[in-house]
Amino acid sequence: MIIILKSEAAKEDADEILAQIEAAGLKPLYMPGSERVVLGAIGDERVLGQLHLDSHPMVESVKAILSPYKLVTRDVHPHDHVVELGHGVSIGGGTFTVIGGPCAIESLEQMRATAVKVKEAGGLALRGGAFKPRTSPYSFQGLGLEGLEILKQVSDELSMPSFTEVVEVADVEVVHDHASGFQVGARSMQNFRLLKALGETRKPVLLKRGMAAKIDDLLNAAEYILSGGNEDVILCERGITTFETATRNTLDLNAIPVLKKKSHLPVIVDPSHGIGIREFVIPMALAAVACGADGVIVETHIDPAKALSDGKQSLYPEQFADMVKRVRAVAEAVGKTCP
Repeated sequence: MIIILKSEAAKEDADEILAQIEAAGLKPLYMPGSERVVLGAIGDERVLGQLHLDSHPMVESVKAILSPYKLVTRDVHPHDHVVELGHGVSIGGGTFTVIGGPCAIESLEQMRATAVKVKEAGGLALRGGAFKPRTSPYSFQGLGLEGLEILKQVSDELSMPSFTEVVEVADVEVVHDHASGFQVGARSMQNFRLLKALGETRKPVLLKRGMAAKIDDLLNAAEYILSGGNEDVILCERGITTFETATRNTLDLNAIPVLKKKSHLPVIVDPSHGIGIREFVIPMALAAVACGADGVIVETHIDPAKALSDGKQSLYPEQFADMVKRVRAVAEAVGKTCP
């Protein structure tokens, strides 16, 4: 429920209504605007109705939030949310942020060499997997804790924030201590216990869309995290499964403007998993900029031919540098800045 106060309402009036909402066992929200103070109440709609807030002398109007997700909508938060990653890097707010790195962390030398190339090219943040949920049990599963320690060392050396995937509730704490933010992979998008655990943290969460998930499914997954108190969620379109077999997935760029209209959360694109073929990654990254995304997360490797995971979709360092150069030109053309 959205409660819009009258222009003459004082802070004391807002506090009184917020206390009434909280006393009823609901979650109160305070959203001061330039012209009106807007309050929110999240919880059982039957209890909301019993409060009769539309009768309060300082309430101008009351509006129900009809969507199943309450906190991720622009109804509650009309302005774009900017997620701060650390080291002066952010996602959202009119900038276009490039995140790069290998699919899997294989060694300190491999991670460091790749990260140096990402930074030299203009990438602002790192990605690298320590825990790798793979389709086959015989594929490389990641270095685990050793990989996390490598990621933290390289991130600190280069002063670049980092994302790495978390796959289990039991790993949240150790990932929290080694990375700037959590990545929730497509397979884990509806692992609701994991989402609730991440909601209790205060580090950014990069939430990837599930392979067969609708847009509303992704937004409901984000709601789990926000409802726990963690507002720093980044939505990621990474391709969905369709009948098409020419590419690894079908990169649904339709989702970008739809998500931007429905939600205040920043939206980025993963063209590497979206198409799964190296030569097509850059064109789809450019398309992501043009359709309104706030950034891309791209797999790159110092030597993709020897990569232990996703080598055929990973860019060579020189390709990554070319992508960043071209992304900046498109970003400028559509009114975004690409630091």
